[in-house]
Amino acid sequence: MKSLFTILGFFGFAMSVCAQEKPNEQQNDSTKLEVLNEVMVSAVRVKATSPITHSNVSKEDIQERNLGQDIPVLLNYLPSVVTTTDAGAGVGYTGIRVRGINAQSTNITINGIPYNDAESLGTFWVNLGDFASSVESLQLQRGVGTSTNGSGAFGASINVLTDAVSENAYAEFANSFGSFNTHKHTLKFSTGLLNNHFEVAGRLSTIQSDGYIDRASSDLKSYFLQGSYVDDRRIIKAITFAGKEITYQSWNGLEDLDKLENDRTYNTAGEYTDENGNIQFYENEVDNYQQDHYQLHWNERYNNYWSTNLALNYTYGRGYFEQYKEDEPFADYGLNDVVIGGETVTETDLVRRRWLDNDFYVVNANANYKKDGLDAIFGGSYSYYDGDHFGEIIWAQFASNSMNTDRYYEGNGTKTDLSFFGKANYKLNDKISLFADLQLRLVDYKTTGLTSDRVPLLIDENYSFFNPKAGITYALNANNSLYFSYARANREPNRDDFENNPDVKPEQLNDFELGWRYNTDVFRLYANAYYMLYNEQLVLTGELDNVGNPIRTNSGESYRLGLEIEAAIQLGKKFAVQPNLTVSSNKNKETITAIDGELVNLGKTDISFAPNVIVGNALVFQPISSLQMSLLSKYVGEQYMSNTEAEASKLDSYFINDFNINYELSFKRDEESQPFLKSIVFTGLVNNIFNVKYESNGYYYTYDDTWSNPPQVTTIEGAGFYPQATINFLLGATLKF
Repeated sequence: MKSLFTILGFFGFAMSVCAQEKPNEQQNDSTKLEVLNEVMVSAVRVKATSPITHSNVSKEDIQERNLGQDIPVLLNYLPSVVTTTDAGAGVGYTGIRVRGINAQSTNITINGIPYNDAESLGTFWVNLGDFASSVESLQLQRGVGTSTNGSGAFGASINVLTDAVSENAYAEFANSFGSFNTHKHTLKFSTGLLNNHFEVAGRLSTIQSDGYIDRASSDLKSYFLQGSYVDDRRIIKAITFAGKEITYQSWNGLEDLDKLENDRTYNTAGEYTDENGNIQFYENEVDNYQQDHYQLHWNERYNNYWSTNLALNYTYGRGYFEQYKEDEPFADYGLNDVVIGGETVTETDLVRRRWLDNDFYVVNANANYKKDGLDAIFGGSYSYYDGDHFGEIIWAQFASNSMNTDRYYEGNGTKTDLSFFGKANYKLNDKISLFADLQLRLVDYKTTGLTSDRVPLLIDENYSFFNPKAGITYALNANNSLYFSYARANREPNRDDFENNPDVKPEQLNDFELGWRYNTDVFRLYANAYYMLYNEQLVLTGELDNVGNPIRTNSGESYRLGLEIEAAIQLGKKFAVQPNLTVSSNKNKETITAIDGELVNLGKTDISFAPNVIVGNALVFQPISSLQMSLLSKYVGEQYMSNTEAEASKLDSYFINDFNINYELSFKRDEESQPFLKSIVFTGLVNNIFNVKYESNGYYYTYDDTWSNPPQVTTIEGAGFYPQATINFLLGATLKF
């Protein structure tokens, strides 16, 4: 609440400043406004000519398909990207992997503020429903990239810039609906610059979907609100945004191959057997979470050479997931057995909630110096996380000695993250530009209490990471340039890693990137070769823990070697083709595993969830300026869900095509006619137009059977898969005022 009052106080202060401004003061130059706005993310972004492999996504790119699906799904057609969704249709829990690297190793920032959960290192886009509607631009850096705030980028980073200050007032009302009873409603507005200095803008959104998978429903509500003060030298922004999600769980996937073929939407979450032996489903097997964000940004330009940025953030998250559990031993919850009629009862059916309640504070500060050929930025970031983990039993068939408010486990985690960086681009001459980037990161992580399995978890770790980066860009001519870069990254384990292995080690990456960029008005070609050499990489084992989180393990020495190619070809005035291709080899240098009770050295094996081929393409047809049609294609090669290349763990390749259409109906505006409605934008999206049955994610596990034929040990394999939606559609209309 204090943070809310602070932001409201700032709104009042900014409004009073505006009221005092002279009404005849000249309007701000829009170019200066744009430059100041970009200062918010200048510490974590790179320029087009930098020796860092990256892709930029504009507001216009996002809005072409923004009909309710999450941000990872909207990024699906970028190079080296693979996306997945638990509910199958792109709404709810979604994930993204870049170069085959798991989401826990992708750094996410919003306006330069870390968004990854400090303990799990994961990113939960479901907590920010319809956030795509408040994105001004986005940059995806592949590889280590440049120094960023928060947990280190270990394969990719995504930095998001929220809506820029609008000089003109506007309002938008967007509605969409489609398959699986999916519908989205969004209201956006901006006052424009009042008195040439002050703007208030905001958004309200609701998204609901039944999901492709049975009962995998989503109910997402969110808002975004910002107040801005601008003049020739500064932008001050107070921003608050929040999301509330209730999603029916669908993280179990399908292990039954017959159901995978004939009943693909079957969901085992919430399944139980009643007293008559009938299969039932618990109606409230849901994930229920709310996350509130408060940010304050002060960007100042002192002269033609110096500018600074100060950012403050507070994030408050709280929520639980609820489960119906059958025949749970009392001992697992620290409860006493029950005696009924002289008979001892040791198990009970129950409903439990597992809670998270956390606070996250961030301070970022940096300064930028530009003169002649030098562009240097230096600064630091400090964050503090305090998170409670606890469980409650809200109903039990036999209550034993429990009370409704009792917590059967409690734990706490605190984490501080302090980093300092300095980076510079220097244009040596007309052909050669140099890049250097140094970062020192200090992490302190402590836990107390019990895990959800009532096992003590006592972590007290301190890490000091030095992450140097350097690169060179050579301009062959006005259209051609070459670049080379080296970057080192170090990254700490997350909470789940410690739970699964108290001796887990931090991971290290040395990333080498060699690229060529060719640009003309009608043809663009980017080619990039990368070699990512890891020590103790935390790779996915394929297994899930008892709350659906992926399990990772150190893999010793490993590497990812690949070639990325992306192009944009303008075929006349109406057609454009935008293909991309990634070919890679992703290997653990040595894999040792236990099979049938004996250790076996499998030698060099494929890293899990790392397809060797990823292809994307957009075929765009624009017959008139107001109409655009696109055929979007994605091919993902086969991949293993294990590091042992087990056939049972294989995800088959798939080739998916989507069709997207946009048409804007504009209403003529001139000096004599100023219609209330500026335009209506109609959008259509047909996903998976060829009705392909495919799975983009899954899990794999083994266990040893020691009881069927003792003393023989037999290794048993199992796998589960997450079916994705067959053909489906979304239609939308946005009214712009």
